[in-house]
Amino acid sequence: MANLIEKYIKHLRYERNYSLHTEISYLEDLSQFESFVKSRITDVEIEAVDGDIVRRWIISLMEAGLTARTVNRKLSALKSFYKYLQRIGVTEINPLRQITGPKMKKSLPAFVNHADMETILDEDNFDDSYESVRNKTILELFYITGMREAELIGLKDVDVDFYNKTVQVTGKRNKQRLIPLGEASLSRLQQYLDRREEEFGGGCEYFFVKDDNTKLTPSFVYKMVHEALSVISTLPKASPHVLRHSFATNMLNNGADINAVKEILGHASLASTEVYTHTTFEELKKIYDKAHPRAE
Repeated sequence: MANLIEKYIKHLRYERNYSLHTEISYLEDLSQFESFVKSRITDVEIEAVDGDIVRRWIISLMEAGLTARTVNRKLSALKSFYKYLQRIGVTEINPLRQITGPKMKKSLPAFVNHADMETILDEDNFDDSYESVRNKTILELFYITGMREAELIGLKDVDVDFYNKTVQVTGKRNKQRLIPLGEASLSRLQQYLDRREEEFGGGCEYFFVKDDNTKLTPSFVYKMVHEALSVISTLPKASPHVLRHSFATNMLNNGADINAVKEILGHASLASTEVYTHTTFEELKKIYDKAHPRAE
């Protein structure tokens, strides 16, 4: 089996162009499986491995304290390995054909409620410097549009249509979508543009730029948002994506149609948006438990 694993890793490297990190991860997972097989049977040939051995391997991983996510990742590596072996004609039998991994506990997305967001965006937290005006505008635009970090970084002046009150964002796989903007939001975007003009004049390729008039970077945006959200001690995460979660959750909490939220977020399927309905339901349960006299 060791020789086949080595051949498979070379296939990932030279034919699939996988990263070194992925190569190492797959090698560790497959070598771990090989060691497990060796401890159970004397014949470590591919044909000797059956579904029962794979199931026992999964159980041993769970008993060792590994999370369902980690076990499923290892199982995915093993499934890919056997598909490769079948493709090159080493074996016709796939012992993983009917194997399913352990169910993963769904974690609800972290989000900022509207009251806390109002506190973060309070005027007293910002001054009239370019840096401060820009940061406040970025935080608000994340919150009112739900756009992704990369979408905001790539935003250009022509993408903001003040006449039609929309912003065009370019999402995954270069798919573009329009997001509506309110008068108040447009006014604040214009205020930012005016301040940027004062600071740098013309020649800005991107809508938001750093203090030296260069394009924003993911690390720059993450650091700024992280610092702004860190004032909320109960928030388990503080990142641009949390503001995307906050947009979706607060929209649904206030009665927005889930299909409309799906379109604004740029989700390919409704299933991706439905995770926010679970968050909404949890909030309703909290309100019920707190407010109803017979809840306890």
